Amino acid sequence: MITIPEVGMKQYILFVIGAVFFITVPLIIALIWKFAKKERFTTILAGAGTFLLFALILEKPLQALVISIDHPVSRFLYANPVLISIVAALFAGVFEETGRLFAFKTILRKRKNKETSISYGIGHGGFEVMLIYGYSYILNIVYGIMMNTGTIRILIDETLAKAPDQADEIIELLNSVATFGISNIFVGAFERIFAVLFHIGASIIVFYACKNKKNIWMYPLAIALHTAMDFVAALQLFNVISLPVWGLEAIFAVFGLATFAGAYLLLYKKDKNEEN
Repeated sequence: MITIPEVGMKQYILFVIGAVFFITVPLIIALIWKFAKKERFTTILAGAGTFLLFALILEKPLQALVISIDHPVSRFLYANPVLISIVAALFAGVFEETGRLFAFKTILRKRKNKETSISYGIGHGGFEVMLIYGYSYILNIVYGIMMNTGTIRILIDETLAKAPDQADEIIELLNSVATFGISNIFVGAFERIFAVLFHIGASIIVFYACKNKKNIWMYPLAIALHTAMDFVAALQLFNVISLPVWGLEAIFAVFGLATFAGAYLLLYKKDKNEEN
């Protein structure tokens, strides 16, 4: 039987702080950018909405169909950790960058000013922050209450009855909630800074791929960059490599900073703005 650890008041306080931080900061950044550049907030919302559509509604179910459901293809992939890491990374690269392409070619096609690219990136990356960390910390509060009241036992029993092999994952989840510390918030904040920079950089790249037909090659470039970054994360997830947390975050930081700096300096800064 799985032992359920107790969640202390410290963890609840940190969950609340983390949830508030990761939900409000992206909103504040979006508002500062909107008023500083007199940008339309609908462009930021387009970034958030496109991420929701392409990364969650379209990508995740298809990825689950290929990877998570038990069938010959998924068994073959799990037998080849490097291959499944490539496939998992490709899903994120193809769907998210295609989402950017779709947005710039359709709902944002008349917005040619260069600030549109960054507005979209703030919306895309900011919404991801709110979803991954803000929502997760709220969910952890719920888990904590269920753990301390014992009601989570019903959920655990139901899960194990359907999937006994998930015991280790359940134990890891319970322990992560019970031992949550301030360092988790710092690591998350560090990671998201460079993730958002990457999303802004990738948005700039795809924006200019759409703005000039001669630059359409930048669209597959964005896919390649996104896939490469997520490939490292997938290698860690599928136990192909085993890097310490800060080592992995350092790699993400390099990817995010390099993508943003390259796109900003080589494309955004050199563009003579076209106002709507």
